[in-house]
Amino acid sequence: MRVITGSARGRKLIAPEGMDVRPTGDKVKEAVFSAVQFYIEGSCVLDLFAGSGQMGIEALSRGAEKSVFVDSSKKSIDCVRENLKNTGFVKNSSVVTRDSYDYIANTSETFDIIILDPPYRHGHIAKILPLCAVKLKGGGSIICEYEKDAPEPSAPDGMSLRKIYSYGKINVAIFIKPSEEESEE
Repeated sequence: MRVITGSARGRKLIAPEGMDVRPTGDKVKEAVFSAVQFYIEGSCVLDLFAGSGQMGIEALSRGAEKSVFVDSSKKSIDCVRENLKNTGFVKNSSVVTRDSYDYIANTSETFDIIILDPPYRHGHIAKILPLCAVKLKGGGSIICEYEKDAPEPSAPDGMSLRKIYSYGKINVAIFIKPSEEESEE
């Protein structure tokens, strides 16, 4: 596992051992970031259910101003901290050991991009997507990775589905929230 492109290109990343974390493959990661490439520069990114933190780190490498990493697992958070140190992004990051639902329901922060890659087979996407939509800035995107045989997530109120991408056993849905200007039209 590595950073694909940007200022930390080629840097190796570590992931926690065990079946709880399944790092996103390079092909999927490249496709996801190609789909949102014009929105990354200067953005504030939330990597919810962060795991190794590779998605938020990729965003930082591609020009995001800040990434917030949230995971309830101490093993995952330790990996995120190590990966941030190895890529030089500690100052551009906030790392939170907390339940993702509790964090998103209670944070006062808002984000330009929210990345959701929760554990599979628990229905997390459907439950947490509406909470994330409230914390998304106008013009922002929510990226959801989920198993192919799971129900397709529905767009939260005030958002629309941009596209669903399929890669082997996983799907990636990207939802967008109109900017304030688009909402007024």
